[in-house]
Amino acid sequence: MPAATPGTPSLLRAMNDRAALELLLTHGPLSRTRIGHLTGLSKPTASQLLARLEAAGLVVATGTDGGRPGPNAQLYALNARAAHVGGLDVTPEGVVAAVADLSGTVVGGFELPYAEGAEAVAQVTAALDGAVAAAGLHRDDLHRLVIATPGAFDPQTGRLRYASHLPGWHSPTLLDELAAALPMPVEYENDVNLAAVAEQRLGAARGHEDFVLLWNEEGLGAALVLGGRLHRGWTGGAGEVGFLPVPGHPLVRQVTRANSGGYQELAGAQVLPRLAREHGVEVPAAPATDTGTGALPPGSAAAPGPQVAAAVALLRRAAAEPEGPHLDFLRSYATVLATGLASLVAVLDPELVVLSGAVISAGGDPLRTLLQDELAEIAPSRPRLVAGEVRERPVLRGALESALAATREEVFDTSR
Repeated sequence: MPAATPGTPSLLRAMNDRAALELLLTHGPLSRTRIGHLTGLSKPTASQLLARLEAAGLVVATGTDGGRPGPNAQLYALNARAAHVGGLDVTPEGVVAAVADLSGTVVGGFELPYAEGAEAVAQVTAALDGAVAAAGLHRDDLHRLVIATPGAFDPQTGRLRYASHLPGWHSPTLLDELAAALPMPVEYENDVNLAAVAEQRLGAARGHEDFVLLWNEEGLGAALVLGGRLHRGWTGGAGEVGFLPVPGHPLVRQVTRANSGGYQELAGAQVLPRLAREHGVEVPAAPATDTGTGALPPGSAAAPGPQVAAAVALLRRAAAEPEGPHLDFLRSYATVLATGLASLVAVLDPELVVLSGAVISAGGDPLRTLLQDELAEIAPSRPRLVAGEVRERPVLRGALESALAATREEVFDTSR
């Protein structure tokens, strides 16, 4: 169908269609009268619009509004089954996959733990097929797939950078192999960037155009959102703050070979047991492997590694009783976190810093408050620090939100 010409009736119809679909997405089921009121359309025009969208399979009649005087009004809802998207979160521990309908509701999921020698394409297709099957769909039913990985695929070379710890993902032909195996459009995005997408759409960064998300789990990372858009950099490596040289740790050279840098060595999850011992806090020998998002059996694709589990256990205990040695421990960790974060604040001057990832989240409000105080001492500006609100698999949720945004842009465009 040819694109609508500006100012033509077909363009106006498409604009009204999109407005109505966005309203149904935001508000849920609405009557014809309510849609007309919210869009400013007359009743006949609203009726024609709903008939058009229902015929296109984008809207379904769903019950009546019986809560008001007079005849019951027919309610209309977005047809959530009009499109489906997939999201994958790839980590060294395995792949977690999910499928969501057009409303954003997750309708299927699957976890695939890492197996020694497993090829990346086989991991992706197996995890995706598991999630698709759980949703009662087929692979061809997905409109779009977004895959989250540590590091980033260099747009110049197509190779994964900054993630040498991810086995099987460094072949120069990997993207071509995945494209041949997957029938839908596929996008690849850094995992921390997608956590920021989740916070921007659903969480603590809603309504904010300039913010930084600081992440700490298996590694330290950051996502930079400037003017409402992710800033990825020339090679996709913007936000790889673990490589930052920082005071307090010797200069790390050959950082890509070491897959680490000064900030990671100073404030990564692995330093927490040492900091705890330095302040007289007992370090448990065998911490649990639950990061606070539900029971995760050891070896599951979503379970944290032992360093993360140890860090989470220590910070949770200290945050529950932030006094004496626990307070000193939290203050010491806030200081090393602030050391690297201050560089980001000095360069970017963000309005907001969102703290996310299992390790930082485990410190709760006590760690956030101490970090805010430390940052005020060493940074030229004072952004507000807030805890991330998307706590359950934020990377995977961000992958789904990214896929949904692009899919809705296509599906809601009735001029095509």
